[in-house]
Amino acid sequence: MLNEPLQQALERENVSLNEFKELVIRLLNYGVLCRNESLVEQQVYDRYLRLHSQVADYFELMDVRLLHEPKFEYVRLYPPGSQVPGMEEAEASAFGGSLRSRLNQHEVAMVLVLRLQYDKALREGKVDENGYVTESLESLGIAIKNLLGRSLPEKMTERTQLFKRLRQLRLINCRQDELFDSGEAWIKIHPMIVNFVSDECLQALSGEGDSELVAEADDEEELQSSTV
Repeated sequence: MLNEPLQQALERENVSLNEFKELVIRLLNYGVLCRNESLVEQQVYDRYLRLHSQVADYFELMDVRLLHEPKFEYVRLYPPGSQVPGMEEAEASAFGGSLRSRLNQHEVAMVLVLRLQYDKALREGKVDENGYVTESLESLGIAIKNLLGRSLPEKMTERTQLFKRLRQLRLINCRQDELFDSGEAWIKIHPMIVNFVSDECLQALSGEGDSELVAEADDEEELQSSTV
């Protein structure tokens, strides 16, 4: 049975219970809503704007917090215990349960490089009006080699899976039929990469200067624990 405030909010906004459930379930499944990702995501994001208080109340019961970035039109869930930019520190006793999503070493390495390349483009004023930075696959391959001493996966299937995963996390935007077996592919880095990778992690990277940090981040979750 619905509580009265939620029932009233749904009626006021002319949103059905099933539509509210769709919004909550999509956030739980993907951990993020990005309005410009697709028509469906646009509709769900706009529904969130109308019911943001009710959605926040729902997740607050589980100590799951939401970060809404209206400028770039996205919402991301943060599991219990995560450090959320612009929010108070999480309680030390919070757990690292099943809401957390672990990244493999290829994914960790590429996420670090995406953040560094985004920061570089930001300093050089190469960010478009929507906050995206466009990089070629070739430049990302060079960056990951120079910064971490690693290479992109050689196998086409592994490389495709890597960028598919990053796209699922809404950290990049690229054509699904893009060929990743050459350097001709172009990738847009989403501005939410800034909130996904902590400044502390970047500082550690500048100190390490090699791929050891990738293993540490993979083992100790040095990236912001924001994936669900």
